[in-house]
Amino acid sequence: MKLFTHNMLSSKSLEGVKVGYPLRIVAQDIRISRSEFNKEFVKNMISKLNWKVFVNAAAQIGLGKDLSDKLIDDFENNEEYLKKVHHLLLEVDIINGELICPETDRVFPISGGVPNLL
Repeated sequence: MKLFTHNMLSSKSLEGVKVGYPLRIVAQDIRISRSEFNKEFVKNMISKLNWKVFVNAAAQIGLGKDLSDKLIDDFENNEEYLKKVHHLLLEVDIINGELICPETDRVFPISGGVPNLL
């Protein structure tokens, strides 16, 4: 599961859950795979993220400690910063672990990189 996917997931559809976002991550296995850096793609993806949730998710899996809760000004022109975001967005996969509902503490497994919210 990519951190971008996590950024969109919620347990709101469960009975008794009002928001269900963001889900907490407990990662057991993480895989890093290299992918070609595409500056324009990363800039566009950043605009679709809940930035604070993204940074917190990275911290929960032990990565992204050098990113702040607030997106830096002029990030579009900072290639080093965009490469850090690229790494977290596209090169980090949570293979096995759990997602936990913030309201009910219900646990959803991540197995083989696929979160199961059923």
